[in-house]
Amino acid sequence: MHLVLVEPEIPQNTGNVARTCVMTGTKLHLVEPLGFTLSEKEVRRSGLDYWQYLDLEVHRNFYELREKYHSARYVYFSTRGRSYYHQFDYGQDDFLVFGSETRGLGQEILDQAEITLRIPMNNQIPRSLNLGNSVALVLYEALRQQGFPGLK
Repeated sequence: MHLVLVEPEIPQNTGNVARTCVMTGTKLHLVEPLGFTLSEKEVRRSGLDYWQYLDLEVHRNFYELREKYHSARYVYFSTRGRSYYHQFDYGQDDFLVFGSETRGLGQEILDQAEITLRIPMNNQIPRSLNLGNSVALVLYEALRQQGFPGLK
């Protein structure tokens, strides 16, 4: 499983996601520009001492990622998705793509998305779940469908 954060802005969220990736054996891809540097103490503090175990790749832009992994299946997450995340059959090599905390995924990226899913939320409030919570929710559903490979 691969997890992609496109232009994340908040270091603590990325640190939290990194820790989740380590604990699930998931590769993390960060797409620049980042709203912080990976050496910032907030990122390291949130990721605790897990960073040395993190399988991390940083990409200059989303197109570089897509070019490198051109045959992969990408699953995008957005409040504009039509189907819910739990109604999808995930594969063990899927790339789960999440946008930045304040902007989500840009329209240019969503326009090329074949699969866009959403997390059900209260539509009376113009906000979304925290990025780290959204990632954990979706990632664990995908891993559950796979039988939690490599996890106890």
